[in-house]
Amino acid sequence: MDDLKSKVAYLQGLSAGMNLEPDSKEGRLLSGILDVLSDFAQSFHELKEAQGELEDYLESIDNDLYALEDDFYGTRRDYDGEAEGYMEVECPRCGEIVCFDRDILEEDGVVEVTCPNCDEVVFVNDDTYESGDEPEVMEGRAEIRGEEDI
Repeated sequence: MDDLKSKVAYLQGLSAGMNLEPDSKEGRLLSGILDVLSDFAQSFHELKEAQGELEDYLESIDNDLYALEDDFYGTRRDYDGEAEGYMEVECPRCGEIVCFDRDILEEDGVVEVTCPNCDEVVFVNDDTYESGDEPEVMEGRAEIRGEEDI
């Protein structure tokens, strides 16, 4: 009896075998309790089915989003969901994670990256970056991800 509905049906069968008068206090009480249990079992069954449908739908949306990201960025994702060759910096003001192409490190001149959420400067490339050095981050963190990180 692994299903809640079948357990309630079993209890209803047991109560029917007790030969209680349906109009007696005990009969009405037991009948009422079994009716409530039956309603709970039905509601639980419906919730369980709805939860399964939502999980399937969410998985479908997740797969679609993954495909859209792959099409949009044109790159394969690593195990963390980060695009290869991209950097991520946490904005010190709003906490938003800002992702941008790591090719910005090779550009000439001073380049600033701002948070699209609050316009705070989150990254500055001032031509001092050399391979192996950590890029300058405005009171946040930066991670460079590439194929070697996989």
